[in-house]
Amino acid sequence: MPFLELALTVRAEDEARAENALSDIGALSVTLLDADASTPNERAVLEPGVGEQPLWPQITLLALFPGDTVPELVLHALDAFDSGLDLAGAQFREVADQDWERAWMDQYEPLAFGRRTWIVPWNMDAPAESEGGAIVRLDPGLAFGSGTHPTTALCLAWLDSLDLAGKTVLDFGCGSGILALAALKLGADRAVGVDNDPQALSATADNAERNGVGDRLAVYAPEDEPPATYPVVVANILAVALDALADTLAARVQPDGVIALSGILQGQETALLERYATWFDDLQAVQEGDWMRITGRRRAG
Repeated sequence: MPFLELALTVRAEDEARAENALSDIGALSVTLLDADASTPNERAVLEPGVGEQPLWPQITLLALFPGDTVPELVLHALDAFDSGLDLAGAQFREVADQDWERAWMDQYEPLAFGRRTWIVPWNMDAPAESEGGAIVRLDPGLAFGSGTHPTTALCLAWLDSLDLAGKTVLDFGCGSGILALAALKLGADRAVGVDNDPQALSATADNAERNGVGDRLAVYAPEDEPPATYPVVVANILAVALDALADTLAARVQPDGVIALSGILQGQETALLERYATWFDDLQAVQEGDWMRITGRRRAG
């Protein structure tokens, strides 16, 4: 059965009211997109920083309704629910039904990072060249991070380069748990995942069980994380969050421990290098595309 899709562009400050109105009048789903995508004003929003819900300045909401819905009635109902919404730019189109998760997963392929790390979808056989490597099985339908974004790729390559045998790794802003899982598959003794999104914590725990490492990975909301320091810390969040949480993250790294920071756009790394120089030596920035990764070693004392 086809669907009727409404595209409605609003300002960030009006997003919540528009989404509430769409849900109230019977939208089957509402998806948020950057209204400036594919333009010079496009801005990436990755996994949110702890306590943050970043949005684009202009947001396009895509709302699906049953295929027999009358567009004029949708606009009338929205105006009746909230007459302050700007509906002048509303656009409708018919979209075919399909298994959206299956369509996404069918486009996903096994990916290699570094010398030995592989991310492989559940529905695919591991490639022959991955034999003997660290294989993480992931369901791309769970989103939150599947290794395809350069920020995640930079962190996976860094973990792949370390000797993690017997160590505990903190994945701060864990999303799907992909980095914590890779660390465990690469020889870490234990891993801890921290995220402010309960769905991310559930996805991480579920992925850990499916990868056979559930007994070695613990997940916490930030306010519940036990006080501890770690020899290896990785934080793939946003640059603004890395700045705001610098003291918190530095305090998680034990003396002579190492850290990797990602989610940084080119040009944002200079300020973060200065910020983290308070606690870390050997700071280095590595670039992949438009994205940067910063690594460093915690100063003793």
